[in-house]
Amino acid sequence: MLWFMRTISLVVLKFALILPCSCAIVATQSPQVDHSTWMEENFKIAGTVVSSLTGTPLNKTRISLTDTTNRENTISVLTAEDGRFAFSSLKRGKYSLAGVKSGFLPAGYEQHEEFSTAIVTGAEFNTENLVLRLTPLAMITGKVFDETGAPVRKAQVRLFIDNQQGGRRRTVPIDAQSTDDEGYYEFAGLFPANYFFSVSANPWYAVPSFSSAGNGYASPPSVPSSLDVAYPTTYNNGATDSQGASPISVQGGDHLQVDVHLSPVQDEQQGMNMPAFEKRVFDSAEYVPVQGQQISPGIYELSGVPAGKYTVRFTDPKGQAQQSSEMNLLKEGQELDVTHGEPGATFKMSMKMPLREPPSQQVNIALQDSHQQIVAFKPIDAAGEVEFQDLPSGKYGILAFSLSRRYAVARTISGGIETTGHDIIAVPGSSVAVTVILALGVVNIEGFVKRGDNPSSGVMVALVPHDPQSHLEMFRRDQSDSDGSFVLSAVTPGHYTLIAVEDAWGFQWQQPDVLNRYLQHGQKIIIGELMTRTVHLPEPLQVQPR
Repeated sequence: MLWFMRTISLVVLKFALILPCSCAIVATQSPQVDHSTWMEENFKIAGTVVSSLTGTPLNKTRISLTDTTNRENTISVLTAEDGRFAFSSLKRGKYSLAGVKSGFLPAGYEQHEEFSTAIVTGAEFNTENLVLRLTPLAMITGKVFDETGAPVRKAQVRLFIDNQQGGRRRTVPIDAQSTDDEGYYEFAGLFPANYFFSVSANPWYAVPSFSSAGNGYASPPSVPSSLDVAYPTTYNNGATDSQGASPISVQGGDHLQVDVHLSPVQDEQQGMNMPAFEKRVFDSAEYVPVQGQQISPGIYELSGVPAGKYTVRFTDPKGQAQQSSEMNLLKEGQELDVTHGEPGATFKMSMKMPLREPPSQQVNIALQDSHQQIVAFKPIDAAGEVEFQDLPSGKYGILAFSLSRRYAVARTISGGIETTGHDIIAVPGSSVAVTVILALGVVNIEGFVKRGDNPSSGVMVALVPHDPQSHLEMFRRDQSDSDGSFVLSAVTPGHYTLIAVEDAWGFQWQQPDVLNRYLQHGQKIIIGELMTRTVHLPEPLQVQPR
């Protein structure tokens, strides 16, 4: 049974409705539970810490136990020689358990991604035979060599992870370093996953052969073609394009050595106005550094651009930013036709803060492109305004970020037309004023996960927004605790479906065809813009098999 509470002219009205699971739950505030009435009893949480690879008990591991209702209330112990630990004289409540040991990844109990299962004490729960698993650290090391077998110093090595967290597969950069004088690099403290890395360097002997144009620049003497070379960005398997790179599978405790050999290619040169090159690398975009000089008014000759596909940004003779389409550079001396470029668009945004709060410069506004990549990011000013310039044409989602609060874009107003959602369209050469109405995430959703009539722990619970592919920022997730309970925090206003999926960690459940299968059997829920308190689900959420 779900209670609705509304206040009208200081009169509180209460009524009850019976809702079948297939109906939408119009979320309303529920009365707070008074935990002070719980009986103080003497409970115990105990178990063993083991290696996730071998099952060997781990001694001298520091185990911490934290009261989830008061994070400052934390105690810790060291495991014995047999890996055992115990916490006694505990009150009835909910506790998070975590372990730390040198040479292993820190982990919480039944941890998946950033989530873990909290342990609930009580006479009805067995909490004295827990198993906490820690995974040994892994590393990738190696050397970078040039075409003669000599080590390459100061090469830039970037590490990418094939990340499947959050039900989506994305390959993103996570670390970078330069090789030392012996060409050595090292990435340590890695957890099990698939990785890639790329190497960028310049041949120490390379000399670009720029043209002479009588523009006041000194032209070097003729340079042999063997010296007018560059190293293309090279991946761990020798590929020179991210699409051809092969993953490195890293398991817990692995110490892998992967060497990379660089081979020079003829430097490619193009003529254009003030260019900047951008190349797609896995699921992100990177700028490619180039060198060049002016050879005639408005014309530049560039070096350091190996053959490949690029998006080129440049400025026209009038100083207006342009954006070219993706171009495939194949040969030396290839020219890019700037007449096909588009003038950039400008958005001038004014924030309307929720709950009549004043603008805060701790709020940052970002633009997300169709690849779910953040392409622009700025804090709002004291007047609550922000401006983005030189944007390529296309569709963008407006996102709001703050370190202390969760915001979402509820509506936008442009040209007197109000639109639900966060999407805006950039038209070449346009300058558009947009009012952005923000909503604040202050609502928590609490409930229980069950498999039939029994509580189910360690299950992924996901709150999926309407049109999920366009509103990734509105997703909320948790992992069910030992009594099957879960809490989804800082939920922003909107229409959602709540699902519980078994063994969903490391699984691409956000693929539209897979997600739709789960949504058909989820619980609908609506969070209103004026809601400020916790929502307690009237019925348990049933686990769906993977």
